[in-house]
Amino acid sequence: MKIWNWNLKRFSKVRMLSKGTLLLLLLIQFDGYTQDGVAGINEANQKVRSYFDAGTELMYAVGALLGLIGAVKVYQKWNAGDPDTGKVAAAWFGSCVFLVVVATVIKSFFGV
Repeated sequence: MKIWNWNLKRFSKVRMLSKGTLLLLLLIQFDGYTQDGVAGINEANQKVRSYFDAGTELMYAVGALLGLIGAVKVYQKWNAGDPDTGKVAAAWFGSCVFLVVVATVIKSFFGV
């Protein structure tokens, strides 16, 4: 029962304050939690740009791995005498070239 009485006293004090005073108190209270928006955007920009080098190196590694797997697949088809060996070779080679070109274009496009 004491808690209920305390809350009633607290609400009556808040009602006595004018709306402008209450708004001023809220603004003062939340002022410490705000940040500069431009600083946050610049920090996010720097963090995303720091991932580009690792991402392009990963794409180069995946391209190399696909090149090795493709070379083995094309060699197997060539030894088996399959007539569509040229198509398979073009598909694997094209995927490797695509990964390397995409990594290079992304790096140059974003100026990293």
